[in-house]
Amino acid sequence: MTQYLIDSHCHLDGPEFDADRDQVIERARAAGVQHLLLIGTGANYQEIGAALSIAERTEGAYAAGGIHPHDARYFLDSDFRELRELASHPKFLALGEIGLDYHYDHSPRDAQQQILIRQLELARELKLPIIIHCREAWADLRGIVRSHWHGADLGGILHCFTGSREDAFSLLDSGFMVSFAGNLTFKKAEDLREVARAIPADRLLIETDSPYLAPVPHRGKRNEPAYVREVLRVLAEVRGEEESALGLQVTENFRRAAGL
Repeated sequence: MTQYLIDSHCHLDGPEFDADRDQVIERARAAGVQHLLLIGTGANYQEIGAALSIAERTEGAYAAGGIHPHDARYFLDSDFRELRELASHPKFLALGEIGLDYHYDHSPRDAQQQILIRQLELARELKLPIIIHCREAWADLRGIVRSHWHGADLGGILHCFTGSREDAFSLLDSGFMVSFAGNLTFKKAEDLREVARAIPADRLLIETDSPYLAPVPHRGKRNEPAYVREVLRVLAEVRGEEESALGLQVTENFRRAAGL
């Protein structure tokens, strides 16, 4: 069993974990997960900062935060000042998750694009990598990255990747890692597994996106970081690689991406 793993993207600040958050973290430790990247999102500074509050008191846990595309319509200039303040914390490693979501359109697309561009500018200013959420908006994302991020040399993560091979490889050129979540294990995800086979080993990451997208055999239940082992298991199987070696590789990739 690989004894040293990472969950590069989890949301442990939500109410789904209020009853047993400490036990969830202990189960992750028992499963060999040593590093957690807790993602802060929400409609205000306090909600975004909740993940950092957990990371502050949890060994091996770090935080990221940003304005999710769902929440783009709510934000004011003052929120960017507060986001800059959060980013000054030593455990704050990346700006995100940020991006575009045209599946739900909870915020107007022009607002999503404007807020994404402003956060790319902020990440350049702060010299932080970014974590991208993209759903059914890959062409627009690629265009914005080309215009506003390519050449920044700060890196980033394509979180819970769901795009095509073309999407992945066009963004690898801008320094991104590609992170796979529990949907990689789903029966009908063969197209996604084909992409996972093709990504260079030094650009791979794994995550849970807890509490969402629990992998097989836990599908339909609340997800948690300990289940990242199932993502690794399928990723290794798909790539024809030894699980423990791939676990070490993705852990090293995470450390490099996060600047640890």
